[in-house]
Amino acid sequence: METPNLELETLKQLLKQQEKLASLGLLSAGIAHEIQNPLNFVINFSKMSYKLLKDLYEVLEDNKDKIGEADREEIDDIVSDLRENMNKIVEHSERAINTIQGILLISRGKEGEFIPSDINVIVKEYVRLSYHAMRAKRKNFNISIHEDYQDNIPQIMIVPQDFSRAILNIMNNACYSVWVKSQIVKSESYTPTIDVSVKYDDKNIMVAIKDNGLGMTEEVKKHIYENFYTTKPVGEGTGLGMAITHDIIVNRLHGKIQIDSIEGEYACFTLIIPAKIK
Repeated sequence: METPNLELETLKQLLKQQEKLASLGLLSAGIAHEIQNPLNFVINFSKMSYKLLKDLYEVLEDNKDKIGEADREEIDDIVSDLRENMNKIVEHSERAINTIQGILLISRGKEGEFIPSDINVIVKEYVRLSYHAMRAKRKNFNISIHEDYQDNIPQIMIVPQDFSRAILNIMNNACYSVWVKSQIVKSESYTPTIDVSVKYDDKNIMVAIKDNGLGMTEEVKKHIYENFYTTKPVGEGTGLGMAITHDIIVNRLHGKIQIDSIEGEYACFTLIIPAKIK
C-alpha cells in the first residue's frame, strides 16, 4: 500500500501532466486557428483561379484559328498542368483543414460524429498516406507493404477522423522503426516490411499492423501509452501518438489493443474493435 507521501507525490505528478496537456490543448487550438484561416484563403483563391483558367481557355478556343498548331499544343499542356496543380492544392488543403478540425475537437474536449464507415477504405488510405509522408521526408526510404483486406466487412459506427488518426499513428511508428533498422543493419539481406490486415469475425473487426523493425523492450511496452513518452530523438516524436491511439480505440470505441513484439525482430499492433452495427 502506498504511503501518504508517495500518494501525494503521485498526485503532484498527475497534476503536472494534466497541466501540460491543458497547455498543449490551448497551444494546439491557437495554432490550428492561425493555420486554418490562410488555408481557407488558399482553397478559395485556387477555386477562383480554376474558374479564371476556364474563362481563359474559352477565349483561346474562340481564337484558335489565330494560334499556330505548335503553340496550341503547348498551351493545352500548360492549361492541363495548371488544372491538375490547382486540384491538388484544393485536395491537400482540404485534407489539412480536416486535420485542423480534428485538433480543435480534441482541444475543446468534444467528440466527433459517429457515422457508418468502411474500415478497409480508411486503413488503405492512411497506410498509403503514412508511407508517402515518410518518403517525402526521407527520399531514399522504401519498404515492402503487404496488405490483406477481408471482403464484405460491414460498415461500423465510428468517428472516421479519430480512427484514421489511430491508424496513422501506428503506421508512422512502423515506418520509422523499419527505417531506423535499415540505417543500422545496412545489409541487402534486410528488406523493411510492413504487413497490414483487416479481418472480421461477426463480433469484432481486427486491424493488425506488423513491422520487422526494431521491436520493443518490456520497458517500452510498459510505458508506451503514457503521455509524452517516446523513444525517438528530439524532433522525431511528441510522445502523444500512442496515448491518443489508446484513447481512441479503448476509451471511445471500447475496443482493445494487443501488442506482440520481440526486441530487434518485429512489433505488431492489433486493434480489436466491437462491430456494433447500427
